[in-house]
Amino acid sequence: MASVYTTEITSDQLASDNPIHQRLLMPYVWVADVVAGHLLEVGCGEGRGIGWLMPRVTRYSAIDKIEGAIQRLRTNHPQGQFISGNIPPLMAYADQSFDCVVSFQVIEHIEDDGLFLKEIYRVLKPGGTAYLTTPNRPLSLSRNPWHIREYTALELTKLAQRYFDQVEMKGITGNEKVMQYHERNRQSVARLMRWDVLNLQYRLPAWMLRLPYEFMNRLNRNRLKNHADELVMSISHRDYYVTDQSERALDLFLIAKRAG
Repeated sequence: MASVYTTEITSDQLASDNPIHQRLLMPYVWVADVVAGHLLEVGCGEGRGIGWLMPRVTRYSAIDKIEGAIQRLRTNHPQGQFISGNIPPLMAYADQSFDCVVSFQVIEHIEDDGLFLKEIYRVLKPGGTAYLTTPNRPLSLSRNPWHIREYTALELTKLAQRYFDQVEMKGITGNEKVMQYHERNRQSVARLMRWDVLNLQYRLPAWMLRLPYEFMNRLNRNRLKNHADELVMSISHRDYYVTDQSERALDLFLIAKRAG
């Protein structure tokens, strides 16, 4: 994977990013046991989960807007099909092309989220399933200026029900070790936010917040690691799990099906 990351593109190489990287890896590990056939990953990024998904399917295709990442994936995984392009729509793909679609931590970046889901439904074969994750807004610790919006479980469920025939909302949460890290993170962010006496994080346009957000987020992650290095480095994807209590989860995990 690339050696340069923002805090939004979490690294598998930076020690301070480990708890978040493991949290983002976990859904790939989970879906690896249920996917089959021709799979499309929408928003594959640097290919965090490709090693889990590609061996489990007959064909792996992916699309992402980061051309450099796509070029590296083409070189490193010539057996896959990789396309660079903005989404939605998914114009490169014909109707009913895929047995399953995965899209993890992407929909919160999409302006037209309805079209995004409609296009995923369009490219699914009858009987196909889409798996999506996104932050659970009630558990977010501050405004993320890289996100167009975040969702509650009910909001995302209602949105998905407009386009899919069957919708199941789950969540991704963690064990005691993960929640200990989350609570330390929450307290640390709250201390930093005390300086925002004018509540600028919610009043300023997103583009003005991205540079200070990146600086403060990296500072916070490094501080958490320095204060609790053993905890930060001990967390693995096995410390996260899928739950039916989506309202209280760290991330929402949407399973949406097209009727057969």
